[in-house]
Amino acid sequence: MKTVLEVLKSTTEYFAKAGVDSPRLNIEHLLAHTLGKRRMDLYLEFDRPLGEKELQPLRDLVRRRAAGEPLQHLLGTVEFLGRAFRCDPRALIPRPETEQFAARLLQLHSTPPDAVLDMGTGSGVLALTLAASWPDSEVHAVDVSAEALTLARINADALELSQRVLFHEGSLFFPPEKTFQLIVANLPYIPSSEIQNLSREVLRDPLLALDGGPDGADLIRPLILQARAALSGLLALEIGHDQSDFLSQFLAASGYRDVRPEADYQGRNRFLFASYG
Repeated sequence: MKTVLEVLKSTTEYFAKAGVDSPRLNIEHLLAHTLGKRRMDLYLEFDRPLGEKELQPLRDLVRRRAAGEPLQHLLGTVEFLGRAFRCDPRALIPRPETEQFAARLLQLHSTPPDAVLDMGTGSGVLALTLAASWPDSEVHAVDVSAEALTLARINADALELSQRVLFHEGSLFFPPEKTFQLIVANLPYIPSSEIQNLSREVLRDPLLALDGGPDGADLIRPLILQARAALSGLLALEIGHDQSDFLSQFLAASGYRDVRPEADYQGRNRFLFASYG
């Protein structure tokens, strides 16, 4: 019978050989999930023996993770600015950059906007985070994927925000006769030619949420143009690491002002902000 520590050590080695990033962290999350504990609780139970009843479901999770299934899908949830969101293959797994993007949006608005639009909402992490933080704002969320919107609604129900966020299905759909003080978007921005080079975990995300066309901006440019009719305030974009220069120029040429890129924690210009109206 193996102990908690023995399982952690042996699986860390197995994950490393299988090419899993952060192998020790992965098995800690999976074991804690299997045992119904917090990850840090494992450090107090290194000598605990694990029986077959506990090892059997863990083996299945370990096998799937070694085969490239994302950790977030196996756990079923992801934490985003302190809130738990359901996570599965219906929508993009929220990345740390998007969490930084959300935190920056909250910093920029000392006075919450009256109306907010999240274009390409996916699992709803941006729209729901903003709605939870700004209880007086009217928040709309749009996605072309009916499956993603179903997941976003599940998250809204779990966070008791289903009465606060209005969901719309469509591509670059703007609710009629609405003016927004903030439009945010994390649209597909990966160039089509680069899709094949993505990690096996990222390739588990919906292609619809990844492929941004030849230069990654096939949806971003139309959004910039169409948003002008519905925006009186700030347009905030999460973009690819090499897109800030040409998209900044496009924003300026399209009549936006105060165009400014901002860097993520790794020093890459991953966010664009511009005002209009």
